[in-house]
Amino acid sequence: MAFGSKILNIGSKSDEYNDDAVPLDQVEEGAQERRYYLGLTKREFKLMMLAGVGFFLDSYDLFIINLVTPIFEYLYWGGIEKGPTGKGHYPSGIRGLVNASANIGNIFGQLLFGFMGDFFGRKFVYGKEMVIVIIATVLVIAMPKSIHSPLSKMMWVFCWRWLLGVGIGGDYPMSAAITSERSKIKRRGTLISLIFAFQGFGTLAGAIVTIILLGCFEHPLNREGHYHKLEGVWRLQFGLALVPAIGVLIPRLIMKESKSYENSKALNSAEGKDPKAFFNTDDEDNMKKSSSHGDSEVVEASDRYANQADAADAEVDNIEKQFAAVTTPENSSGFITYFRQWRHFKHLLGTSVCWFLLDIAFYGVNLNQSVILKNIGFSTGTNEYRTLMKNAIGNLIIAVAGYVPGYWFNVFLVEILGRKWIQLQGFVITGLMFAILAGRWNEISTGGRFACFVIAQLFSNFGPNSTTFIYPAEVFPARVRGTAHGVSAALGKCGAILASLLFNFLTGVIGYGNVMWIFCGCMWGGILFTLLLPETKGRDADEIDRLELFYGKDGKVQCDSKWKSWYFNGIF
Repeated sequence: MAFGSKILNIGSKSDEYNDDAVPLDQVEEGAQERRYYLGLTKREFKLMMLAGVGFFLDSYDLFIINLVTPIFEYLYWGGIEKGPTGKGHYPSGIRGLVNASANIGNIFGQLLFGFMGDFFGRKFVYGKEMVIVIIATVLVIAMPKSIHSPLSKMMWVFCWRWLLGVGIGGDYPMSAAITSERSKIKRRGTLISLIFAFQGFGTLAGAIVTIILLGCFEHPLNREGHYHKLEGVWRLQFGLALVPAIGVLIPRLIMKESKSYENSKALNSAEGKDPKAFFNTDDEDNMKKSSSHGDSEVVEASDRYANQADAADAEVDNIEKQFAAVTTPENSSGFITYFRQWRHFKHLLGTSVCWFLLDIAFYGVNLNQSVILKNIGFSTGTNEYRTLMKNAIGNLIIAVAGYVPGYWFNVFLVEILGRKWIQLQGFVITGLMFAILAGRWNEISTGGRFACFVIAQLFSNFGPNSTTFIYPAEVFPARVRGTAHGVSAALGKCGAILASLLFNFLTGVIGYGNVMWIFCGCMWGGILFTLLLPETKGRDADEIDRLELFYGKDGKVQCDSKWKSWYFNGIF
């Protein structure tokens, strides 16, 4: 048999010439592991750029609407909103619907692509979401001038941004699963955080692009008052997203299937069956050793049995044939079977509800940041041009001071502090900032409110906004990872949609201060559901899945106190 004989020949021939000789394939593998960029190997760097540019695009597309909203007010609704009898009136319901359009599409994309990624494979799905993003972006900016009604214009934007959201939503579970499955456990959190940190650059780019475009149109807008030129500004704001989308399309479409997915898919057909139906006792021990210690154990075993090559070949043949019996999935019920058990379902409950509660506040602020800046008195100007420019600068300051640094704090500290600690402290501090804003909304100065929002952004991104993305990629095994990540992200988007649709309505009914209390409650509610989750630093979900399935072990970390057990394994 080729596999067994190749390993045995490596061991015997290398020992024959030099006891200290290292096989050539190991030398080549070691060369590939040399670190070049940001402490990453070439392979990790390519993966970071491929998936990271997708998240750059996702963030840019999702949050650019926040900067386009004031332009829509000027162009199509007569100016800044001042009520039905004022200068202009962009209805809060329509504005909320347009702002939420991409998030509504996200839900469909996350569920659909997450399921397809688990059922058909990552290779089959990856890249298709970017095709949808490109088509939708072209259709948004191609809005015909023959549409005259402001409402019809907004419905055009809504429909195609919904389709855009489907594509963006599909990127979440696929990029998370692919990154997790191609990363080493000790660096997995850092690499996933690096990829997710591209969201910060996407938001930053949105503000910078808006400032540059407004600067290019300064003469007709500021000096001549030709505000119909804003038509070109918003189309360019949306359209520039095509550049990164086209750039990553081909590499995504040709990406190979991950070995982790191929191996774990076999377990769906083995779930609930006696492992002895697939492995004999000796083979069980061999598989246990292999899964615990990796390929090095196989190489050591091959050296040990170098003088019994024929017998070893026969044994490896036997193991591979028996394992092949479970490599083709017999059904698609693995997801339901897996989450039927409370010990697994509580993790899905924790990841989903935490993401839901986070996104109520996170998107409530970010999709309406321009409205908030105007309300706290920051984005006011002597004319429309200066108001738009000051609004873009305010968004840029928040991105530079709070948004981007938060992601990078997470990158550097996620493998030191762990996921659970970062998520807990993020919920606590962000909730505290919202509590301060809620309790003293009318007393705090413009600068004070601005500072509170910056700190909230910092600890939201150095906190639950990053870890709610990381957790589903690490806590679930590969055979259900795509679907579970999609479900978690989709529930999060339900929170985002809720915030998008209700924020403008609620601020008009109960005021900004009381809305901040709602956001505060969501943050502190996230603390409770975080307690359901284990610490995933150093955790191999696929290995735990195999141990549970074949050997009946629960995969819990053994701790010397109940409190430590609750922290590392989750409560209940």
